[in-house]
Amino acid sequence: MNGWHERLDIMMAQHVHTTSAPPRQVAIAVAGMNCASCVGRVERAIRKVDGVADVAVNLATGTATVALAPTGDVAPVLAAIEAAGYKPALEEADLSIAGMNCASCVGRVERALKAVPGVRDATVNLATGRAHVSYAGGNATLAAARAASAAIGYPAEPVNAEAGAHARAEAAKAAAMEAQRANLLLAGLATVPLVVIEMGSHLVDSWHHFLLDTFGVTALGVIAAALATLVQFGPGREFYAKGFPALLRGAPDMNSLVMLGTSTAYGYSLVATFAPGLLPAGMAYSYFEAGAVIVTLILAGRYFEAKAKGRAGDAIRRLMGLQAKTARVTRGGEERAIPVEAVRPGDIVVIRPGERLPVDGEVVSGSSYVDEAMITGEPVPVAKGAGDQVIGGTVNGNGSFQFRATRVGADTLVAEIVRTVEAAQGGKLPIQALVDTVTLWFVPAVMAAALVTFGAWMVFGPTPALGFAIANAVAVLIIACPCAMGLATPTSILVGTGRAAELGILFRRGEALQALRDARIVAIDKTGTLTQGAPAMTDIVVAGGYREDEVLAAVAAIEARSEHPTGMAIVAEARRRALVLSAPEQFVSEPGRGVKAEVGGRTVMVGSDGMMGAAGVDIGPFTAEAERLGREGKSPVYAAIDGRLAAILAVADPLKETTPEALEALRALGLRIVMVTGDNRRTAEAIAKALPVDEVIAEVLPTAKAEVVKRLQAGGKRVAFVGDGVNDAPALAQADVGIAVGTGTDIAIESADVVLMSGDLRNLRNAFALSRATMRNIAQNLFWAFGYNAVLIPVAAGVLYPAFGILLSPMLAGLAMALSSVSVVSNALRLRRFSPPAGTPPARPAGTRLAPAE
Repeated sequence: MNGWHERLDIMMAQHVHTTSAPPRQVAIAVAGMNCASCVGRVERAIRKVDGVADVAVNLATGTATVALAPTGDVAPVLAAIEAAGYKPALEEADLSIAGMNCASCVGRVERALKAVPGVRDATVNLATGRAHVSYAGGNATLAAARAASAAIGYPAEPVNAEAGAHARAEAAKAAAMEAQRANLLLAGLATVPLVVIEMGSHLVDSWHHFLLDTFGVTALGVIAAALATLVQFGPGREFYAKGFPALLRGAPDMNSLVMLGTSTAYGYSLVATFAPGLLPAGMAYSYFEAGAVIVTLILAGRYFEAKAKGRAGDAIRRLMGLQAKTARVTRGGEERAIPVEAVRPGDIVVIRPGERLPVDGEVVSGSSYVDEAMITGEPVPVAKGAGDQVIGGTVNGNGSFQFRATRVGADTLVAEIVRTVEAAQGGKLPIQALVDTVTLWFVPAVMAAALVTFGAWMVFGPTPALGFAIANAVAVLIIACPCAMGLATPTSILVGTGRAAELGILFRRGEALQALRDARIVAIDKTGTLTQGAPAMTDIVVAGGYREDEVLAAVAAIEARSEHPTGMAIVAEARRRALVLSAPEQFVSEPGRGVKAEVGGRTVMVGSDGMMGAAGVDIGPFTAEAERLGREGKSPVYAAIDGRLAAILAVADPLKETTPEALEALRALGLRIVMVTGDNRRTAEAIAKALPVDEVIAEVLPTAKAEVVKRLQAGGKRVAFVGDGVNDAPALAQADVGIAVGTGTDIAIESADVVLMSGDLRNLRNAFALSRATMRNIAQNLFWAFGYNAVLIPVAAGVLYPAFGILLSPMLAGLAMALSSVSVVSNALRLRRFSPPAGTPPARPAGTRLAPAE
């Protein structure tokens, strides 16, 4: 029976991961990738693994995003990455496991954790009550591991916070940068005297004679060889460590090219220096300085490239910086300060004046004003009292309060925003497919070009042919740069989506950047997107002998007993005006017609024209007003007091103040705007008259919005759909790019490709403008990357020599190669300075729950 129970436990744990049909995304950090060829090899290796539905490898972030089938396992994926010559970077975390009291418990928890896709290994310690988990896939895998443990009866909570994980990642990057810097410094210190010795002797005759007289030819050769060896196998050893195994596997990469080029120059120089008799007469030339300079320049390029790529991730670091490091909670009747990662749902958190809130929650006592500018973009602090929701990362004002933690760790809004941005930054645009196809054959093609160059110079080159052949072949190997091609697209995505997040625009998929740029039609749902989404009283016209506030107070007194949206809008307006509402008596409701009651000794009746007619109330005096209100898309309501017509009121779902300006901005971008609504055509067209829309599609059933999008897509037109409600989800999914307003429902957000975190539609223009700017940036990068190789590889091969006598030295080739990658990354960094177009102020993320990125 025990064996059966254990199998049942594991099945329950696995059930957590297999009940949802869609493939599960697992993000795996891959170390050792430095060019587009690496990306292609890693992708091909992962695709061969059973259970892998799809994979996208991003060079800029160093991440492989793998779509695993529900029964897929990450272990073979990790093994495939290692077999391809790269190192998957696993994360580690400690979980506090509750309920364990024997070795059998330990075994069950270990097996449940190991069964989770993404978990590489797990060890459980009964004495400490903790499990140490080695995993890939980030917070999603860790959450799945916790759920698997809880499913078999052992609740698990993370000991390490997400902020801590990011801090460790940042520390690892800083350490790697410092190692790069040290290698570059050592290479530079050895290369400078080598250049002074070798190149100085060629350029300055007196210096040449001084060196010969002082040291002699043999000693100079030994010194040069020693310095070159230090550079070649000291800082330059990374090219051998990565390039040689790749070459042996028949899959050469950028490191292989550098290794072959510098080794050729180094080896030839050794022979020329210590065994010149092995070479033809007049061929004993040394290229020690060329190899050393190439290594130094490429190391310098990688170092500055890494620094630039680090700046590209500033948006994520700023988002992480919004999280508090500690929290003050009440436990056991006393307050104690604990690390924020130790806060649990249900904890009572104490907030003092000026403090940053550590997690999301609900106020239980006290009151204050909280600065939510980092979430809503609104500069005015928001009043918070019992029952109000508060968001981690916002800043308290002068008051103090206590709140119950509801979302902690990876579940907080800031953490979800970080995950969403990271998911988008790991995406791959359709245009990247062309780059991948080219880079698949790029390195082998360059090696073939180098061999052809060598042969051509040996056959047709002037004397000494061997020297020319070696120099130009090495230049071809060195100048080729798949790095620039591999970085062109993902680095722009990294910076563009990060900048978008700072503006309150979350791209849930990187591909949405290109889709949004290509969209020509913007279909927008009316209710809750163009409008405020809730009815409001817009007009009141009173008959002679009545005061406006007097009638409104009487009508609102009756409607306060009604749950009809129209009545609620009238009551809200009365309360906004601070009117005193009397208690109604003898309240009677006539469904579909109206209500009546005694208020302050008078009979008050509120309802439709039919109700008034049945009661003998003449509504003729307000016929013109009723027609006007109808033309404006408003719903008229009549009020009578003691049998006499007192007023006509109108209720409507008013447009957001910024809607007309937002739509004008979209039209200025050349976009066709279509309003989609379930309202009757008369009401819809009345609303549309106040807006710059090109087409109105009215009387659309909630289930038919996706069909409307399909019709708009006829003929290959690209359509963006903007919505906020549950019934918008199918249309958001059907559109070429779905845009959800962040103040809407979770299901709409989950179905969308882009989320506007505030309800201000003016940020739509920001999204389109940023999309276009990012795609222009990518086009510039690709033009430079491909153009660089197309022009300079032939130059390095010597095509200009017959006509102009121009050759490209290997050292200049190394400099050009180093600058190519740096220039691509630097160009992408210009997106950090993207400013919202005039008239569309930047928005900040709104306080809404985000659905996890798919």
